[in-house]
Amino acid sequence: MSYTAPSPQPSRTGTSRSRWLALTVLSAATLMTILDGSIVTVAMPAIQRDLGFSPAGLSWTVNAYLIAFGGLLLLAGRLGDLIGRKAMFLAGNAVFTAASLLAGASTGPGMLITARFLQGVGSAMASAVVLGILVTLFTDAKERAKAIGIFSFTGAGGASIGQVLGGVLTDALSWHWIFFINLPIGLVTIALAVRALPGERGAGLAAGADVIGAALVTGGLMLGIYTVVKIEQYGWLAAHTLGLGAVSLALLTAFVIRQATAETPLMPLRIFRSRNVSGANLVQILTLSAMFAFQIIVALYMQKVLGYGALDTGLAMLPAAVAIGGVSLFVSARLNTRFGERAVLLAGLVLLLGAMGWLTRVPVNANYVTDLLPVMLLIAGGGLVLPALTALGMSGADADDAGLASGLFNTTQQIGMAVGVAVLSTLAASRTEELLSTGRSEAAALTGGYHLAFGIAAALLMAAFVVALVVLRQPEPDTATPAEPTVQLKAA
Repeated sequence: MSYTAPSPQPSRTGTSRSRWLALTVLSAATLMTILDGSIVTVAMPAIQRDLGFSPAGLSWTVNAYLIAFGGLLLLAGRLGDLIGRKAMFLAGNAVFTAASLLAGASTGPGMLITARFLQGVGSAMASAVVLGILVTLFTDAKERAKAIGIFSFTGAGGASIGQVLGGVLTDALSWHWIFFINLPIGLVTIALAVRALPGERGAGLAAGADVIGAALVTGGLMLGIYTVVKIEQYGWLAAHTLGLGAVSLALLTAFVIRQATAETPLMPLRIFRSRNVSGANLVQILTLSAMFAFQIIVALYMQKVLGYGALDTGLAMLPAAVAIGGVSLFVSARLNTRFGERAVLLAGLVLLLGAMGWLTRVPVNANYVTDLLPVMLLIAGGGLVLPALTALGMSGADADDAGLASGLFNTTQQIGMAVGVAVLSTLAASRTEELLSTGRSEAAALTGGYHLAFGIAAALLMAAFVVALVVLRQPEPDTATPAEPTVQLKAA
């Protein structure tokens, strides 16, 4: 395939403004999808009451989104390389915005679950190409570090902000508005993206449309994520879990074999030859699996043990969002430039490990200021980890594979969260039942279960630290990300 790289012109004010406007558009779209993932959890009781969901059926307001999002990211990333990342980004935001309207207007469980699945499809289409666009826009090391810090803030802080916003909208208006709020954001994002994002010519579907591979990986990932999120209901050794897990593994194994033999593979296996691509994605799975303990289990602890309401819980977690945001926006870029992403990543993991260790000792009658606020501050380590990990994860991919690497990186995010949901929540629930059987009070039993989850999260973070220390390498300044875009950018 033939591309020509434009001459970098970092000094031109207009070009600089266009890049930062494009970053704003990419961050806004990402924030919208992140918010949508967390904002729903606060409104679930109201949704169940109004639409008549069963307890088991209610979980599908989250699972339908997660399965579509995680299962389609890799395919969407590759298609973005082939048809153009801007086109894929615009199409994804259009699907997500339309699905949000359908979700807000839902009158029954089936309608809402369908809408949530379509939201996941749209999120996958847009999110899969965001990093690929970002790394071709920012080639200067300092600007790139700053841009990744800003972008990472939207992911790190968006989840906590979503819990607060979800409580406010649900209490002040109704749960319908947690979806309707996406309409103006989506429409403005699409309008700005048409103008701000660089145009590009993709290689064309004929250059890499591996239909068989797409079917194998999409089916394998969707089935695998479905199996993981249902472990809590069926158990680890149930026939349902083992059977579906075996089918998912078989599909993914067939996909790997297909990629090694296909003339135009969907995911060229050469991308895993890079230590940083492989290592960063593994570190991300381990880290995000552990961070589920903070994002969800801390919220459950506040509500079920301490008696906080939904809005109070969101406000109690707000310092974490502020800490992560402040570090991402104002500190991480400077530290990455001065010390290198690898060193900053290791330091951030140590802070997160301290937060999880602190949580293993929270009492039944916790005082927020002395027992929980320190955790909210230590969790600022996420503001160091995510930007550094993003830069390292994209550093081993050349510009032709930027969309693929972006899709892979987002896929491992979803795998990490799904694994965290299944493993930590299941083990916490089992420990709670065990303690209840010994005569412990409900609050004490719940706290004991959560302590186990926090301890496992700490172990996962320790494993992430070891992988980062042994596998990852600090890239040279000119290879920190795909430095010279090989696609011809043109005015939108």
